[in-house]
Amino acid sequence: MIRVVVADDQALIRGGFRALLDAEPDIAVVGEAAGGDEALIVVRRERPDVVLMDIRMPGGDGLAATEAIVADPALGATRIIVVTTFELDEYVAQAIRAGASGFLVKDTEPAELIRAVRVVASGDALLSPGVTRRLLTQVAGAIAAPLDDAAIAGLTEREREVLGLVGRGLTNEEIGGALFLSALTAKTHVSRIMSKLAARDRVRLVVIAYETGLVSPGV
Repeated sequence: MIRVVVADDQALIRGGFRALLDAEPDIAVVGEAAGGDEALIVVRRERPDVVLMDIRMPGGDGLAATEAIVADPALGATRIIVVTTFELDEYVAQAIRAGASGFLVKDTEPAELIRAVRVVASGDALLSPGVTRRLLTQVAGAIAAPLDDAAIAGLTEREREVLGLVGRGLTNEEIGGALFLSALTAKTHVSRIMSKLAARDRVRLVVIAYETGLVSPGV
């Protein structure tokens, strides 16, 4: 069961997300919060797998809550999906830097929201491909930490192929299909790349793929 906390200052949105997610047999909303400070309390109490986090909220914004959750070793298994009104919200780059694992806009189709919760909970693709392209094209250069050229050079040709596909927003299963590998083998490649590049998660790998030119801005 994937345990989810929904943090949004609008009760209607919280209720809508809860109704949608609770209808799924493998997902349960275990808590709600109307502000960032309250979200932190609920997350520390419930220790969910995924948090749907609004950014602009009274009572402590979602960015501060995201930073606190990511920095807490006890919440290492909790992943955060930022749910924003605007595709290029001014806080999104900061949220990436803080460690958010995914991004959705509030008018996302219900099926895409459900899929995002599942794939983030599994540690697979962390950004919707469309959002990946639009967002990272504009903010990757501003958020990326300095690249380790030696580590990049140490990637095998296959790992560079896999990194490029991660940069395009593909899941492990999709990467496997593109390279005629099993999803498990693709996942193994991704894990090795993350280790070699000291990347916390796939968001960082997407940034690196853009920064190294493995994915062009228009892809």
